[in-house]
Amino acid sequence: MADAAPPRLTSALEDYLETIYQLVRANKVARVKDIAAARGVRSASVSPAMKRLADLGFIRYEQREYIDLTPEVAKVARRVLSRHLLLTRFLNQFLGISPSQSEEDACAMEHSLSPEGMSHLVKLFEFLDNCPAGRRFLEQFHGCHLVQEGGSDCPESCPYRGESHGYLAGGEQKTLDTLLPGEEGRVIRVEGQGAIRQRILDMGLLPGVKVQLERVAPVGDPLWIRVQGFQLSLRRREAMTIQLTMLTGR
Repeated sequence: MADAAPPRLTSALEDYLETIYQLVRANKVARVKDIAAARGVRSASVSPAMKRLADLGFIRYEQREYIDLTPEVAKVARRVLSRHLLLTRFLNQFLGISPSQSEEDACAMEHSLSPEGMSHLVKLFEFLDNCPAGRRFLEQFHGCHLVQEGGSDCPESCPYRGESHGYLAGGEQKTLDTLLPGEEGRVIRVEGQGAIRQRILDMGLLPGVKVQLERVAPVGDPLWIRVQGFQLSLRRREAMTIQLTMLTGR
C-alpha cells in the first residue's frame, strides 16, 4: 500500500515551519522563545502551534526543549521559504513596493503559489537578469512617469508618449467621465492616486476590462457604469482618472 499523503498544513503552521527552518539554519537550534521573537508573538501562542506540528509529525518537540525538523519536513520548509524570497523580490525589486510591505504581502501569497506559478516567476527573473532586453525593460518600467511617481518623461520613440496613451488597444481614447450613455471603452490605465486609485481598482476597473456608461445623475454626479456584469456608481472626479480606448459609439 502506498504511503499516505502528508497532512496539509494551514498557512499559519507553514509560517512556523519556515521560521523554524531559518532559525535552525542560522543557529543550529530553534527554541520557543526564539520563534516567538522572530514572529513577533508571545511564547504562549507558539507552544500550541509546536504541539500541533509535533502531533502531525512535522517536528520533534518537547515542551521547553529544542525544536528540530526531520529531513523530509525541512524540504517543505525550504519550499515555503523559496516562494517567500522569490515573491518578496518580485514585489520589492520589480513592482517597487516597500521592503516591509513586500515581506508582509509575500507571507500572504507564498502559501497559494502553485509550482507552475513559481516556475514562471523564476523564468521572468531569468529573463530580467540575463537578457539585455529584460534589463532595458525593467529600467524603462521603473523610469516611466506614467507607471512610477517621479519617473522621467517618455522619449520621442515611446508609444506611451503624449496622445498615444493606450496604443496597444488602439482606437480613440477618452476618460470615463466624457462618455455618453451607452458608450463603451476598455480600460487602459488608472491615473488616480492613493485611496481613489485603490477604490477604483477594487471595483474591478483594471487594464483591459470593458466598461459601459449607463447613466448620469441629473446634477452630473455620480455616474452609473456597468463592469463585468455589475452596475456600479462612482464620482465624476474618480471617472476623470480612468483612461479608456473606445469600443463603440453612442
